Amino acid sequence: MLYYLHFYKHVFSPLNVFQYITFRTAGAFLTALGISLAIAPSIIAWLKSKKAAQSIRVDGPPQHHAKSGTPPMGGLIIYFAMVVSTALWARMDNRFVLLLLISSTVLWLIGFWDDYLKCFGKKKEGMSPSIKMTGQLCLAFCITGYLYVNPPNPAYHTSISVPYSKEWVLALSAFYVPFCMMVLVGASNAVNLADGLDGLASGTLVISALTYGVFAYLAGNVKFSEYLRIIPVPGAGEMTVVLGSLVGACLGFLWFNAYPAEIFMGDTGSLFLGGAIGLVAVCVKQELLLLVVGGVFVAE
Repeated sequence: MLYYLHFYKHVFSPLNVFQYITFRTAGAFLTALGISLAIAPSIIAWLKSKKAAQSIRVDGPPQHHAKSGTPPMGGLIIYFAMVVSTALWARMDNRFVLLLLISSTVLWLIGFWDDYLKCFGKKKEGMSPSIKMTGQLCLAFCITGYLYVNPPNPAYHTSISVPYSKEWVLALSAFYVPFCMMVLVGASNAVNLADGLDGLASGTLVISALTYGVFAYLAGNVKFSEYLRIIPVPGAGEMTVVLGSLVGACLGFLWFNAYPAEIFMGDTGSLFLGGAIGLVAVCVKQELLLLVVGGVFVAE
């Protein structure tokens, strides 16, 4: 939204800065950080008043039992801060931004409903794993199908980059769609598995988002991508703004999630955040880099 202010630079020349991705990424980061810090206390208080509590697995470490009673659904904070900040600072006519928002919203709804059933419904185990996985697979199929028909870079239609190499690519051909589906669903569930320790998921997500923010910016810049010999993706730079808002929202949440955690992310946050990182990896053709950047999630 604020991007279009640069059209009035002839009236007030400083408005020209709103066309730059770096400036808008910084603005998105600060906005999301401020929103998450502002709304978190109210959401935590509301969840505690409703007696929403994170169930602790009986087969887990004994020291984790002290976390019983900590409310989940912290993803409400992150999602709201990220979406509002993105709407303010990103270009909403960019297809990658729209893909990120649509996929994040669908996964957020799946995670929210799962947490809602656990906290307030009669099914304390949440959604059926088969239903949850079916929803994720359907979304992943739609996204990868779209990217197969409208690839980020037609010259590398079904190819992916090999990390730490300047020339190597892997041509997956018919395996491209199932591979990308595995990346999206795997990243989403891997972050979900990592959530539960104070600050673990949110802290590692910040590192992953920062890394892919750099790659999105470089891939979207013709000169940088050519010089660094990474696959260029026109329009990918706008995802940097979305990832900036994600980092700001996660850092604001981390203030309340660090030890001793006042709230956990829950499926409400972990599913859509993991899916967002996976989607960016697919869009910038750096899927295999997830093995390094998201090492904690891969280990989980």
